[in-house]
Amino acid sequence: MKNMKSNYTIFAFGFLLIMLILSHLSPSQAQEVEDEREFDYARGGHMGPENWGEIKKEWSACSNGTMQSPIDMSSRRVGMVVNANKLDRNYKSCDATIHNRGHDIMLQWEGDAGSIRINGTEYALKQAHWHSPSEHSINGRRYDMELHLVHLSIDNKIAVIAVLYNIGKPDHFLTKLAVNITAMIDQKGEHGHCGIIDPKEILMSNRRYYRYIGSLTVPPCTEGVVWTISKKIRTVSKDQVKLLREAVHDYAESNARPVQPINQRDVRFFGPASTQ
Repeated sequence: MKNMKSNYTIFAFGFLLIMLILSHLSPSQAQEVEDEREFDYARGGHMGPENWGEIKKEWSACSNGTMQSPIDMSSRRVGMVVNANKLDRNYKSCDATIHNRGHDIMLQWEGDAGSIRINGTEYALKQAHWHSPSEHSINGRRYDMELHLVHLSIDNKIAVIAVLYNIGKPDHFLTKLAVNITAMIDQKGEHGHCGIIDPKEILMSNRRYYRYIGSLTVPPCTEGVVWTISKKIRTVSKDQVKLLREAVHDYAESNARPVQPINQRDVRFFGPASTQ
């Protein structure tokens, strides 16, 4: 237990040092590119993931960054941190709109949808979007879908919560949005009103999760992003994954960036003592 507390102290110090260095992001650096015509997911193509860093100077981190996402969370490199505290989420129901960004479907909350708190910093919930297959992997395994909940602090620090899904029973949250997503089919660049959406209806594990410092997984690939990946694997139906891809009518079968080098970064798994 003493070693685990020591490891946690080292991880927390390193985390704070990295966040201090990367805390002064401009609003543009904290935003994902929304024009899908500027990049794509075609492997080997001139606008594909391998070349994102060459398309624009301000996207150079996609090629030369050292803390890029997504990553593989291999058991041999993940450190265990015994933590009795739950992930500090304080979400609220809020008006939302749905956007077809061409490469994905994004749900954007228009007001105060609540926040999460990590190491004393509050990050307001801004939007959610989906990738298929998953971008992050666990011990080399990619899952069928990954949901990203994107949060922003008042000084433009970014925190993302990720939830992984396997094919199985329909996801309740996506079921509620099915009509809205269907209305977005072929409507690239368009948006529609969803009404009041409660982010608390997105199921995830509050007690068991991975955490590391990474980047946005689309251009400009901004680094210093605090990633929290829920350990519990949820389920989504084949039809729901198919709808998300059909809605954007994308040429690509997937919108997942390849796994990036970990480069000696600390990856921690947080959970109660009973997980030992």
